[in-house]
Formats: sequence, structure tokens, C-alpha cells
Amino acid sequence: MTQKKCDRLVRIYSDSLEETVKNLLQSLEKLNRPYLTAIEEKLLTLLESEYGGKRNT
Repeated sequence: MTQKKCDRLVRIYSDSLEETVKNLLQSLEKLNRPYLTAIEEKLLTLLESEYGGKRNT
């Protein structure tokens, strides 16, 4: 996992998140490639906007 992707996931993650959101973030974290697909990127961007993560692109 790239540092940038890891940083984005860490900014969003919180114990108070809904279980579905936690599971999605954990799934993205476990990906064994350095990039996100278009749909994964859209999902992460949506979660950032909903849960306060800030994109640094």
C-alpha cells in the first residue's frame, strides 16, 4: 500500500464509524497493489467527503 493511500485511510478511520464503513476501509487497506481502481477511488473520495478526510492530490 502506498503511503498516500495509507494516509487517506488513516484520516477517515475512527472507532465510531459504521461497521460497513470500517469494513470497506479495511478492505481497501488490504489491497495488494499500489493504486485504486476508478470505483475504489470514488468510494474513498466519498468517504473522505462524508467523514472529514482531506484529499491531498
